[in-house]
Amino acid sequence: MAGRRAGAGLALAAVALSAAGCSIGGGGGSSTTTVTKTVTRTVTVTRTVTQSASSTAACASTQLSGTFALIPGSGAAGNVSYSLKFTNGSSTTCTFEGASTAQLLSATGSALPTHIVPATGIGLVGAQLSPGIATSVSARFSPSVPGTGDSQSGRCQPKAYTLRVTLSGGGGTVDAPIKPPTSVCERGTLNFDASETP
Repeated sequence: MAGRRAGAGLALAAVALSAAGCSIGGGGGSSTTTVTKTVTRTVTVTRTVTQSASSTAACASTQLSGTFALIPGSGAAGNVSYSLKFTNGSSTTCTFEGASTAQLLSATGSALPTHIVPATGIGLVGAQLSPGIATSVSARFSPSVPGTGDSQSGRCQPKAYTLRVTLSGGGGTVDAPIKPPTSVCERGTLNFDASETP
């Protein structure tokens, strides 16, 4: 009876050791543990965007002043050249979009016959005008040789004192005083040349 109890005790001890992960018969066991580590890295990217000059707003009449003045020494074959100049008098850079039309005015502000050649696109379109910077274009005409529709005696047309210029894109009008005032023959024909910038 005592022998059976001893045998049963040994069997239970063996089961207990096996359940505990131990081996009977010597030679210690070894185990390997794998640890997975996740690393999150945040990268901050800074991007600098430079605004191009071409994105500046179109010049408005409130920013510009104008003059239409004789170019010294330009007289030849009964024609002269005047320079139409626009100056940015504001504190903000703007883009000059040209002028669509122009009108000669008398000393009292009355409209005089005016024919602009070419009919549209007066001035250097796209010119960037910083504060105090100007853009100009020349116009050639006859102040004294009458043409069709002009008076054939005396002045061909009454003297013009102002050239009122309408800016393209709804920018308003700019009055450019004419220096010196002059008649513009051939019913006020002004030949603008965008390639000439005096």
